[in-house]
Amino acid sequence: MKLRIMANCYCGSNKSFEDCCQIYINGYQNTPTAETLMRSRYSAYAVGNADYLVATTHPSTRKFHKKEAILEWSKSNNWIKLEILNSTETRVKFNAYYIDYRGKTKIHEEHSTFVLENGNWFYVDGEY
Repeated sequence: MKLRIMANCYCGSNKSFEDCCQIYINGYQNTPTAETLMRSRYSAYAVGNADYLVATTHPSTRKFHKKEAILEWSKSNNWIKLEILNSTETRVKFNAYYIDYRGKTKIHEEHSTFVLENGNWFYVDGEY
């Protein structure tokens, strides 16, 4: 019998990716909160799932987020960790740590806005 080692989820939880963000990214469950959506979106960047990132962007702002650009940014960086600085019902302030394609450590700081519609959370926009 083979033992399977499960790494913690990219979002920083103490759960495995399979038991955490993957259930949202694969569409098995809806995210219950804006913060959960933020965490699953970070994980989607880490695994290069641009379809999920586009689908969870609010239709009113989706035109500003091209799938090809999302995928390129996702894959050109090595995602290190997510740090939630503050979270309310509809806003999440976070730092996303990554190493860019030049090998430089970077921090993406954002204060994001989310909206709940018909049982689904969507990313609307963010202040950088």
